[in-house]
Amino acid sequence: QVQLVESGGGLVQAGGSLRLSCAASGRTFSTYAMGWFRQAPGKEREFVAAISWSGGSTYYADSVKGRFTISRDSAKNTVYLQMNSLKPEDTAVYYCAAGRYSVAVATLYNYWGQGTQVTVSS
Repeated sequence: QVQLVESGGGLVQAGGSLRLSCAASGRTFSTYAMGWFRQAPGKEREFVAAISWSGGSTYYADSVKGRFTISRDSAKNTVYLQMNSLKPEDTAVYYCAAGRYSVAVATLYNYWGQGTQVTVSS
């Protein structure tokens, strides 16, 4: 079992930055690929970024490529999402997830956090 707790969300102006953190419990954190997804009101949950269990491979949605960076610190059992140049359309609840593969498909992730709200004002 893996429990995930996100933090770092908040209100920021367009062009600003936020860093989300996802703290994981359990000694097997380093064996899981991790992903970030987001869900805006009235929209489906969408893929944002993913990182392999080793941290050696990362993947991004086209909409965030060049602005967001995913990373992980296995010593701290934490995965991060650095978000720069934020836009109003980035407003959503952001979720981290753990799974076997670092993919963009939400149903392939086994464990999910409760989410953290990110609001970007124009």
